[in-house]
Amino acid sequence: MRYLVLATALVLAQPVAHAAPQGPEPAAAATTPADDAIMRLLGDRGLLKPLGAPVAMVQSLRESVRDTASDLVMTAMNFLGVPYRRGGNTADSGFDCSGFTRHIFENSLGLVLPRRADEQATTAGLLPINRSELKPGDLVFFNTMKRTFSHVGIYVGDDKFIHAPRAGAEVRIEDMRESYWARRFTGARRADLAAAVTSPGQVTR
Repeated sequence: MRYLVLATALVLAQPVAHAAPQGPEPAAAATTPADDAIMRLLGDRGLLKPLGAPVAMVQSLRESVRDTASDLVMTAMNFLGVPYRRGGNTADSGFDCSGFTRHIFENSLGLVLPRRADEQATTAGLLPINRSELKPGDLVFFNTMKRTFSHVGIYVGDDKFIHAPRAGAEVRIEDMRESYWARRFTGARRADLAAAVTSPGQVTR
């Protein structure tokens, strides 16, 4: 059900002005969250043949990683509306951008990121990825202060990201295709979620 909730949240968060049609998925594209939910339901009801042991192990790990990424995004969405506060690290005090991502990663994955956005971008254990490879749960970085990696958020899918934007604002979801963010995008990083599933721990520089 968490996948269906996430899909619904993303649809509701998408502004009408950006409801541009997407191109067709490649034939070998991964299954969608909705597909996964349906397959899980069929499996629970005994309507699918049991998998062989090696395949089952791979499938189990794949689903665990996907569940972990989904949990991270859902955890982040729980803080929509929390006020921005420079240096803030908690929902009670408010968040700044890197305080928000640090809080979510620590509480969802057990991975303790550095405090500053630029430090998070260069942390060992977070892998650089291309814009076209983004998946929910990835960190996305922007140049908002004439400095590379001066702002960070969490990708939630469908070209959207969640972040603590600036003083006077609140944690919210925005579209990376908007000209402001598209011009300032400077990179993305991905945690090793498979490792986080099997052995949660700290990420250090």
